[in-house]
Amino acid sequence: MTPTKSQARVAILAVRRSLNEQTQERESTQLAGHLAALIRPGITVCAYIPVGSEPGSPALVDDIAGRAGAVLLPVAREGEDGTPQPLRWARYVPGKLVAAPYGLREPEPPWLTPDAVATAEVVLVPALAVDRAGTRLGRGAGFYDRTLALVNPAAMVIAVVRDDELVDDLPAEPHDVRMTHALTPGRGLVTLGNRSHPGNA
Repeated sequence: MTPTKSQARVAILAVRRSLNEQTQERESTQLAGHLAALIRPGITVCAYIPVGSEPGSPALVDDIAGRAGAVLLPVAREGEDGTPQPLRWARYVPGKLVAAPYGLREPEPPWLTPDAVATAEVVLVPALAVDRAGTRLGRGAGFYDRTLALVNPAAMVIAVVRDDELVDDLPAEPHDVRMTHALTPGRGLVTLGNRSHPGNA
């Protein structure tokens, strides 16, 4: 029986919180190694600064910035009525981040509009889990749900998860935007669903 999204979130977050620092560092190094082969000079990458026990590290984002033409980071805000808005974006400059809502870190203004995500060839998306069909389990706030429909259809949309968080099946909803790939420490880049890109498995 497939767990509900709430049940899956609770279980995954509990496992992540139990990880020791050495495991997190090892997995971040593995992720960086896989991304090194993926990020080409000159391309634009939408990334994010991991927080807490999320896979990856700020150093991984620095490594991407050293390889890509530009790295854009998300800016998450709610509207006046408290509704999450589509993510805005800002160019990442190493060492130039400020504290932001939700415990995040983000670049200072000026910020780009949400449709800046369409300039990216690679979009790295935080996820608690992703299934083989490309359904992503997020934290439930809805920022990425309101943003991913703006992604270039030719872009690689990659859920970054731990090995055990690539699962067979997750509950899907009509508004879900499918991930094209998963990136895990041990498995590397895994193609999801029916979409494929030459050279990637």
